[in-house]
Amino acid sequence: MPLPSTEEEVWRYSRIDELDLDRYQPAVASTAVSHGDLGRARVARASQLDDGEAIVADLSDPTSAVGWLRVALAVDPIVIDVPDGVHLADPVVVRHEGAADGEAAATMVLVRAGADSSVRVVEVLSGGGAGLVLPATDVRVGPAARAEYVGVQDLSDAAWALGTLELTAEAQATVTAGLAGFGGDYARLRTDCHLVGRGATGDLLAAYFGTGRQSLDYRTFQEHVAPDTTSNLLFKGAVGDQARSVYTGLIRVAKDARGTNAFQTNRNIKLSEDAWAESVPNLVIENNDVHCSHASAVGPIDEEQRFYLESRGIPTTVAERLIVAGFFSEVFSAFPGNDLRPELDAAVAAKVQAVLG
Repeated sequence: MPLPSTEEEVWRYSRIDELDLDRYQPAVASTAVSHGDLGRARVARASQLDDGEAIVADLSDPTSAVGWLRVALAVDPIVIDVPDGVHLADPVVVRHEGAADGEAAATMVLVRAGADSSVRVVEVLSGGGAGLVLPATDVRVGPAARAEYVGVQDLSDAAWALGTLELTAEAQATVTAGLAGFGGDYARLRTDCHLVGRGATGDLLAAYFGTGRQSLDYRTFQEHVAPDTTSNLLFKGAVGDQARSVYTGLIRVAKDARGTNAFQTNRNIKLSEDAWAESVPNLVIENNDVHCSHASAVGPIDEEQRFYLESRGIPTTVAERLIVAGFFSEVFSAFPGNDLRPELDAAVAAKVQAVLG
């Protein structure tokens, strides 16, 4: 199977044509997992579970060479299994170390939330060197269950990352994902949110900040299959220096998904003339009984906001820092839980310092 190409719509705007697998040697990702009282829930490698092989076998086959490479490298996924009716009070925290120079590694986390259960998962990918990382997370939420996911990418600025996040919600279930991206030379994350049961809800949030020559690439699919489903997406990004960002999103409403409510918003701030941001929202609607909207914006720091702060004696540089911090605060405040808020605020502050001084 050949590597993907930018001629394919799903890889449009990407840098996949620059990927040279000959630069890398296979490696194993370093991962640490922590959690509180699990009760009847299970957190383990698939090989340690009696039904682990069946859980992995239930995954869909990859559709690209990158996906097959991920499967080959992530030989023993982490499974977070929450039975029906179990509610975990504390988050399950998974931390991965990025690949070292010249290495390729993959991570795979499978979250299974049974009917009327609840779970929060925090996944962090950080550090490493000029390696290739292929992270994948699959979250399946049973009827009337609630799953919350926070994913943070803070790799070395020399790293490449090609990640996927699959979210599936059954009837009356709610899944919320909060994403943050700060690292990587080229970092791409594809998120698919499948609302397959009546009354399912999916909320997608993201904050990303590129500096130097970074490229941050986000592609989302909000798929409404069943009636009376709701999805709400808010992605915010900032780019400075010569960094670039890409957001491409699609809301797809199936023929039987009457009563759908689907919203998609992407906003970006350019902090320098040489920075570049692309925002491409899309709708495909096959039912006329829906409420759907999309919006996008790319522009510099708002002059009226800056003037308001300057008129009250705040120096220009400080005013710009406050505006950028407030821009991201809306997203961070809506993240599930508050586990990583100090880390997220510190990452934004460091980026702002690098660009605005």
